[in-house]
Amino acid sequence: MTTMTLPPGPSLPRFAQGAVVLTARLRGMRRMRARYGDAFTVNVPIFGRAVVISDPDEAKQLFTASTDLVENVRPNLGRVLGPGSLFALTGEEHREQRRLLVPPFHGRRLAAHERTIEDETVRETATWPEDRAFPALPSMLRITLNAILRAVFGADGDELADLREMLPAWVAYGSRLLVLPIPKTDLGRWSPWGRLWIARRRYDAIVDRLIDKAAAEDLDRRDDVLALLLQSRYDDGSPMSRAQIADHLLSLLVAGHETTATTLAWAIERLRRHPALLRDLAEEADAGGGALREATITEVQRTRPVIDVVGRHVTADGYRLGRWTLPEGCTVLVAVALMHEDEALFPDPLTFDPSRFLGVRPDLYQWIPFGGGRRRCPGAAFATMEMNVVLRTVLRHFTLMPTTEPGERRHSRGVANAPAKGGVAVVRRRSPEAMPPSTIGTAGARP
Repeated sequence: MTTMTLPPGPSLPRFAQGAVVLTARLRGMRRMRARYGDAFTVNVPIFGRAVVISDPDEAKQLFTASTDLVENVRPNLGRVLGPGSLFALTGEEHREQRRLLVPPFHGRRLAAHERTIEDETVRETATWPEDRAFPALPSMLRITLNAILRAVFGADGDELADLREMLPAWVAYGSRLLVLPIPKTDLGRWSPWGRLWIARRRYDAIVDRLIDKAAAEDLDRRDDVLALLLQSRYDDGSPMSRAQIADHLLSLLVAGHETTATTLAWAIERLRRHPALLRDLAEEADAGGGALREATITEVQRTRPVIDVVGRHVTADGYRLGRWTLPEGCTVLVAVALMHEDEALFPDPLTFDPSRFLGVRPDLYQWIPFGGGRRRCPGAAFATMEMNVVLRTVLRHFTLMPTTEPGERRHSRGVANAPAKGGVAVVRRRSPEAMPPSTIGTAGARP
């Protein structure tokens, strides 16, 4: 028999460890790392006994392990998003579906969405007050939602309005049901899952209308992800079903909406506390550059990762992970925040310093805001482009006022760790004369 070896960890009851997770997860993980080292075992609600790791070599081994050894963490969002979502799929089926989803988020297809995102940013920021503090997060949530609905769903008109109205509340509600058992009988609107399923049927009907509209057009002339999914084919030549397309679209929205918006709110929060960097970024945006802006976004994701753990589920008994031998059914959680604070990986890690990424691409097994390996977020390139365009547009249209106030604390919104005050901004609108010529008004999209 294989002897199982787990790292040491606290002996507190599960409910007490769960309370730490709910109230002070990052602080608790830092204390456990200081006491037990870069791997420790916890016993928490939802996952039970889980191994937390932050060694980059062990993380890389986990992310690249065969699906015969590890799979996606359980429970996961697949319970809510549908059996065809990438969260729910495993093994060869996951690989095949991912192969069809990745192409829309690269190259020419990706660049085609920049104007959509810029237009949404200009439209939303036109409502921003001047010289008065306001939280940036609600605006960023609206920008990223509208951008995904247009660029991914290809939605406009009534369908855009319906999805914009229903999806944020539906996703937030669904995320709260993840740990509840799914009933065998549909109890209708009188049960939590029943209410979710009723809303899901409404969503499926809207996607059906979008598919009907797209099918009546020349798909080759469209750049949205829905059109590309309709054109995609499996190895045997068969197309995706409507149910699969609906699940994938919803998964892409959940993966890229709130997380991207929250990172942008953190960018606002960080930049206001670094006036020299803010000035350099504004000058770069006016000159048409982007290297410092890209490095800044990368550093925001390192210092303020909105998802602080990513997990896997061990499917083979006696899985050897680095120094440890883990039993079947064990959950392994990679502590993203702890890796990003590792002095050996990022010197002076608690200092916000985008220059560390100027001309340097981060190691994707050490810098992991999008997860890693086969389950790395397929929309990572889209999210990065979106953050870049939104920040560039804000810098070109506004002067973001610095502050000497302390940095905002982290606040868990369930899905993402957000600035506690929403990323408070104070802005002044730039005059048209002070704006770069390329940003001044065409087709009513720009002021």
